[in-house]
Amino acid sequence: MDASDELLQRVTPSALLTLDGVIRRLNAAMATALGRPREQCVGRGFTDLLSEDQRISATSLLAHGATTKRLAMRVLEFPGTGEASVVCLVEARPVTDPAGGERLVWLHSLDARHDLGGLLIPFDLAAKAAGLGLFMCSPDEHRIEWLGGEPALAALFPQASMSLSMVIRRVHPDDREDVQRLVRSSVAQSPWIRSRFHTEHDGWRMLASQARRITLGYGGSQRVFGVIRDESTMEARRKDMLAAVRAERQRADEIAAFSSALFTAATEQELQQVVLTRLAAAFGGFGALFALVDDGRLRVSSDAGIPTWQADALLGPSLDEDRPLPCAIRTGQPQFVANQEELARCWLSDASVAQTPPGPDVAVSITPLSPAGDRPLGAWAVTYDSKHPPSLEKLAFMTTLAELAGQALRRIRLQQAHVELSTAVQQSMLPTLPEHLPGLEVAARYQPSRDGLDIGGDWYDAFFLPDGAVALEIGDAQGHDVDAAVFMGQVRSSMRAIAAHEPEPGTVLTRTNELLATMDAPRFASCTMLHIDPRDGQVIGTSAGHVPLLHAHDDGSHCVRTLPGGPVLGVLPDIDYPEETFTLEEGTALIMVTDGVVEGPGLTLEAGLERAGTLAAQALHDQLDAEAMADLILDAVAAVDHLDDVAVLVVRRA
Repeated sequence: MDASDELLQRVTPSALLTLDGVIRRLNAAMATALGRPREQCVGRGFTDLLSEDQRISATSLLAHGATTKRLAMRVLEFPGTGEASVVCLVEARPVTDPAGGERLVWLHSLDARHDLGGLLIPFDLAAKAAGLGLFMCSPDEHRIEWLGGEPALAALFPQASMSLSMVIRRVHPDDREDVQRLVRSSVAQSPWIRSRFHTEHDGWRMLASQARRITLGYGGSQRVFGVIRDESTMEARRKDMLAAVRAERQRADEIAAFSSALFTAATEQELQQVVLTRLAAAFGGFGALFALVDDGRLRVSSDAGIPTWQADALLGPSLDEDRPLPCAIRTGQPQFVANQEELARCWLSDASVAQTPPGPDVAVSITPLSPAGDRPLGAWAVTYDSKHPPSLEKLAFMTTLAELAGQALRRIRLQQAHVELSTAVQQSMLPTLPEHLPGLEVAARYQPSRDGLDIGGDWYDAFFLPDGAVALEIGDAQGHDVDAAVFMGQVRSSMRAIAAHEPEPGTVLTRTNELLATMDAPRFASCTMLHIDPRDGQVIGTSAGHVPLLHAHDDGSHCVRTLPGGPVLGVLPDIDYPEETFTLEEGTALIMVTDGVVEGPGLTLEAGLERAGTLAAQALHDQLDAEAMADLILDAVAAVDHLDDVAVLVVRRA
């Protein structure tokens, strides 16, 4: 066996080609990928055996392999055996045949299992260029995943991942049978079908769809991929709306990434870089300024998106100046200037107004890094088009992030960045519970680890959702150290940002898991999330490997409710978290705990759940409120003999 033969001794497709692309030799895997017997491939041009839309890419790949000394890579789609085409990452490199000294091109498939998404990029680009949407259908899992393509088409679907039944429900009844045949198609490529699809905002739309079977990587699993073409008449107003939906989705991702980067900044320089590169984009602005108080003076940096004259108008010469930014820093109160006229009228002298150059009208939000009463640290400012100011929700969230940035800065300067920053993040992540919940009582308790030194990752949260419901969550990040607290902050902030746009608990956990998996986070977190409608007590819940719920009744009984769900967050990609819907009846309560409450060296999980449930049910029977129930459960933690930090969250329907 010579050296060239060894190149073909592979389980994946491999071939030796002449410099002009004629197949000299190939292995069985390459013949299978090309969909022909080996003898019908030898002597044929390699590109002639591919589909017409693949020939340009294959020709370019072979040209690089034949004329340069460098290897080249390209994603190619092979015809396969007829049931499904095969998509592979293919490498071409020059080799010399030791037998005759002939220069050849060695073409072979690479292992792309670690990044199957990379194999889909050419499909995404082709779909975008053609104005098509690209989706993947998993009939066995009864899911449809949106993959990319034309952004306007993505806005037709409220979620990037939807159950097949949910999609079918949106199809006109007369067209459903055709759509079901399409997604279950067993042929390599289906014909185009047209169907009427009902959207959330625009009513009925006419869509044309086509499906095909593709194997991702040689020997990989088969998937059903499809493209969608919008054949409806699009109005300019509708296009603007769809683009806005896409922008909001992207904005949510940017905010999550900004929050993550903010929490992990370990030096003042890193903090400054995070703010100036991410702040304006995350909140829909076009310029950002970062001012820090250093020995009583302001040290200012900018992303260059704020004009010099405007920065001067905001700053003033000193912290005592009556200008927006020094005022925000001194008082700890955010400032919002709606337009340049307001800036000139309220903050600038006549001389300053005269020096203001003409230009587009802008609005400015200024957020201090420390609240009122704390030592002034600095502030950041974001500029916007005055016709499109930020919402109150965005301004409130920006205040939260600014305070976290201020805490990071304070601890960085004290040379205790890791421990102090994680402690501050952990405390800031224990929110003030919503007040005046109609028909509901909510109470929460948190207790740090018993020795007072460990830093844990337990958290809880409760907040209103856009649909009027209340979100409740409790979780436990892996570990009892600084990194656990930082990771906990990333998870909780990500869930809040995602829930603001996609409030379903299963979707929130799925998106959070995708984010953590993409970040390749070194830790994981368990979590339970509930969506409660205060009006009728309907509860939608799911769990990511967390302790079961307790459901207590006012007759003194209780039960353990194990929610459906999936594994802990941040370990396995591509996980869906199914939900369960039930009713929280009047006079009953749900108790959410972390494992330190119900499990320890002196108590099994089952026994701990039984004890906590009994306490909660007795409290209901004695007509105690949610606050008293939370105290009773927390007071009993000492019997668990656990060193972990603990959290308790109680919701009672009055």
